[in-house]
Amino acid sequence: MTIPKIADYSLAQAAKLPNNRVDWEVAPDKAVLLIHDMQNYFVDFYGEDSVLVQQLIHQIQQLKRWANRHDVPIVYTAQPGNQSAEDRALLTDFWGPGLEASALVTDIVPALQPDTTDIQYTKWRYSAFKRSPLEHYMKTYNRDQLVICGIYAHIGILSTALEGFMLDIKPFVVADAVADFSLEEQQMALNFIAGRCGRVVACQEVVRKPSSGFELEQLKQDIADSLMLDPSLIDVDENLMYLGLDSIRMMTLVDKWQSAGAPINFSDLAESTTLSEWHRIIASKLAQPVEDLEHA
Repeated sequence: MTIPKIADYSLAQAAKLPNNRVDWEVAPDKAVLLIHDMQNYFVDFYGEDSVLVQQLIHQIQQLKRWANRHDVPIVYTAQPGNQSAEDRALLTDFWGPGLEASALVTDIVPALQPDTTDIQYTKWRYSAFKRSPLEHYMKTYNRDQLVICGIYAHIGILSTALEGFMLDIKPFVVADAVADFSLEEQQMALNFIAGRCGRVVACQEVVRKPSSGFELEQLKQDIADSLMLDPSLIDVDENLMYLGLDSIRMMTLVDKWQSAGAPINFSDLAESTTLSEWHRIIASKLAQPVEDLEHA
């Protein structure tokens, strides 16, 4: 009578966007970022070295950086340990006695530890609004959008989105920054939210920002985002194919850089396999006179 062990599945496949019924747009000055239940206890059910968890954490880190850049408040939820029978109530019938009172169990995972300016609310029920100050906080500060990431999509995240909708708070669930017991349950939750109570968005739709150029670190960040990796794992002279870069991701990167003003095409980068080579090629193209580019 507890959470089952969870097998890895494709986060990219699970995060395919359903058809949204609303066209809401995230407005940083109206939003709060909710990092939902990313405690050691819940994450550990995915097992050690879970690729899914690594990708999930990377996406949530992107959302945190976005929130910090735009002064979006960050709220964490976390269940307490050793809950009394009165506090636990009906949850016991479904999930057993709950968490032990140990930091190894109740703490947020190390890679997503709250900063001193972040808020952490105690989580008592599926919905983050139940028995917490979240609604009062949001209405006090005139915030009516809740950007939700974390675990688990079909339980707490779905419940929070539905209750937020009923409180006239617009829920935005980030499809590639949530995870669940299975691919099927995640897709079910996202489909329900998109059709009944919120908007399902991709991480890049939330964090998108004007291009700041084509410096090496910016290119590294773009590649890391494509591969759902921490940028520190990318060596500038390592073969990017070994890290999982394929032709589809490469074409997506080329499209992104073209849109930002880089005068390149797929063939310019196809014969090179390292970040340092790509940076050199892009810098060279940017330095060429326009008439040379037209005949390249």
